[in-house]
Amino acid sequence: MRVTVVRQIIVIALLLAIVITSSGCSVKRMAINKVGNALANGGPTYASDDDPVLVGEALPFSLKLIESLLAESPNHRGMLFAASSGFTQYAFVYVQQDADEIESQDVTRAGVLRNRAKLLYLRARNYGLRGLAVRHPGFENSLKSNPKQTLSRTKKSEVPLLYWTAVSWGAAIGLSKDDPDLVADQPIVEALIDRALALDPEFDSGAIHNFLITYESARQGAKGDFAIRAKEHFDKAVELSGGKMAAPFVSYAETVSISKQNREEFESLLKRSLAIDPNGRPEWRLANLVTQRHARWLLAREDQFFMDTTAASPSEPSKAENPE
Repeated sequence: MRVTVVRQIIVIALLLAIVITSSGCSVKRMAINKVGNALANGGPTYASDDDPVLVGEALPFSLKLIESLLAESPNHRGMLFAASSGFTQYAFVYVQQDADEIESQDVTRAGVLRNRAKLLYLRARNYGLRGLAVRHPGFENSLKSNPKQTLSRTKKSEVPLLYWTAVSWGAAIGLSKDDPDLVADQPIVEALIDRALALDPEFDSGAIHNFLITYESARQGAKGDFAIRAKEHFDKAVELSGGKMAAPFVSYAETVSISKQNREEFESLLKRSLAIDPNGRPEWRLANLVTQRHARWLLAREDQFFMDTTAASPSEPSKAENPE
């Protein structure tokens, strides 16, 4: 892994040198696109890292470098995807979760961090929309006027951009209950994520299903108990990840178990997430470490989430659905 990192740094440094010294526009644009490709494909380097703090300190430089290159090559779909996904993940892991963790000690600071997270999510959303507009000129305006018809033209290859645009937009709405204009965009988020699910229900080992575990509680106009829909997405997310990803267990515990005041289920799911070996799937190492940290934080504060210490009747998703 370290050899790959060094090699990538050398390649980027050499290409940047070409960018700086080049006088020809075509050569400069080619070099910029090469750098952009290298950065856009650098995800596994971060995803397999075992030091979340190190990654958190490195991400701002990478994201600003991507933005600098996008200023020169604004329609590079790889960099637009990297910017959308990168800003979304940075905002959630290193800004919004920090806000949650310090709120009990400093409400004002938590509010500042949540506003910063909102702005980062909106930045991510805008990059996602730009990425989708590369193949669909006028995409944003068309999306807002007729979401379903606009999205019917998208293809499976565009699911990554559909997914990150929906996630970032939905996260921004979740932090903007006092912004009616932004909240009014919620049907667009639903159209984006539902289209992504229809095109590729197995995307990224169940990432869409994991998002929907949480989102179903806020879906507009849906009939019946949201927990039933969330349970279906939980089952599918666990199946597609082979039970090796902590996120579905934490998402279900944090959304459904707390809502239903089922403390026994809450504890069981979080403990199952902590039992996952982060090294079992190196490409998910960082995500599992970050999610397990959040699971520990939730367990340490579970008294704050439940009205009493009496556990509800068991309704935990079947353990048979977690292949171990």
